[in-house]
Amino acid sequence: MFKKSLFITFVLVLAIALMGAQAQAFNLTVAQGADAVTLDPHGENDQPSSRVRAQIYETLVKMETDLDLVPGLATNWEQIDDTTWEFELREGVMFHNGEEFTAEDAKFTLERLADPETAADGAHIVDFLDSVEVVDEYTIRIHSKYPFGPLLTHLSHPVTGMLNIEAVEEAGEDYGTITAVGTGPFEFVEWSTGSHIDLRRFEDYWGENAEAETLRFRAIPENTVRAVEVETGGVDIAYALAPTDVQRLEGTEGLYLDEFDTLATHYIGFNVQKEPFDDVKVRKAINHAVNVDDIVDFVYTGLATKASSPISDNVWGSHPELEPYDYDPDLARTLLAEAGYEDGFSTTIWTNDNPLRMQIAEMVQENLRQVGIDVEIEVLEWGTYLEETGAGEHDMFILGWVAVTGDADYGLYALFHEEAFGSAGNRTFWASPRVNELLDKGRTSGDQEERREAYYEAQEIIRDEAPWVFLIHTSEVNGLRDNISNFEPHPAGHHQLKDVVKEVE
Repeated sequence: MFKKSLFITFVLVLAIALMGAQAQAFNLTVAQGADAVTLDPHGENDQPSSRVRAQIYETLVKMETDLDLVPGLATNWEQIDDTTWEFELREGVMFHNGEEFTAEDAKFTLERLADPETAADGAHIVDFLDSVEVVDEYTIRIHSKYPFGPLLTHLSHPVTGMLNIEAVEEAGEDYGTITAVGTGPFEFVEWSTGSHIDLRRFEDYWGENAEAETLRFRAIPENTVRAVEVETGGVDIAYALAPTDVQRLEGTEGLYLDEFDTLATHYIGFNVQKEPFDDVKVRKAINHAVNVDDIVDFVYTGLATKASSPISDNVWGSHPELEPYDYDPDLARTLLAEAGYEDGFSTTIWTNDNPLRMQIAEMVQENLRQVGIDVEIEVLEWGTYLEETGAGEHDMFILGWVAVTGDADYGLYALFHEEAFGSAGNRTFWASPRVNELLDKGRTSGDQEERREAYYEAQEIIRDEAPWVFLIHTSEVNGLRDNISNFEPHPAGHHQLKDVVKEVE
């Protein structure tokens, strides 16, 4: 009888424990403003894709939210000489397909990324790469073509997430759509295009397991809908709330708003290979014609600062003393007349279906109408938008760039060097020999002060040559249900969700 009582007590205790464990299990749902383009890190280098891929893949070097560099899949590293770095890899790391991560995978990943045939959009991030040498199963040496100052920051970029050779080769052209295999805390389950991407906790993760059992990314382009979804509990976290929604949601019960500074710049680019944008006077005229202060006040309701430089103050190497273009329609008309366009001209401005960008396009359309420029707005689907601006089929376009590495090299080289024309980043197709020289110097020098001086001069030239309308540097606000904790936003925008906790009843 006594033994039977003990057995019953044991069963009850076990049942209660299991019920408690089940009560703590949860699913996490996150909304963002666009669907991913591809889950292949070597495909499009866009933010919606990066936010999902950051949960699936891991890099050799990890950049923390304070922008410090710490070990990732490499436990330590050493610079052997000016062009050689040795990395010791973490042992016992498993890919989601059950394969172990080794030096051969690291070599395969970096060499695939460096090949423009397989990574047209991300190859510039490792264009310093000469070769990768496998020293042993858990050691590689990276040989660069030249001394490369920001090498470690570039290896922290999400596109350098480590791939599994077998998974990539078996999937072929389907890799990144129906197959995505990394070493991260979440593994890929399925992708319903335009709707959601489902991930689940990877139980054989080398570190602490993710808190959430499943993770769903929902694509909700309409800002108001995204805000309503987090307000009503349809999603747990909503990324990048529109400023008007931030104002409306302040003080809402069951919800909290998390504001943080980003590494992002938003701009209007000109295709300088087309008339009349090949004329610097026209480009300057448009800078003076656009009322950026109104965009800050009415579109972003103060959650932005007027840009005078292509990179924000949060990025190392930004120029603190550049003056922004003043709003001066009279000067704009004078410059247009000097360029031979006293009667104005007609053109188009492209945007994707981002509501804030559509608002900006409408304000710019009205600003330019006042100085005699007739602008037609064209709204394109995100994937098409990236493809066709990369191919140079546009006149003007609205886009943003996140200096993901926190270094001026990444914020400038990809956008203004002639080697990065097209989908690599430089969609204006503008470059100058002197800026090329300065950007090359900034990335090859090991002297940080010398690098800073090169970037200062480059930014001065870029500002004066005006291949962009320099719009804004932004803060961002995420909306979270009040039962969510341990969410720490990353300035680069690809927030890690492994440690996020959701209290459930």
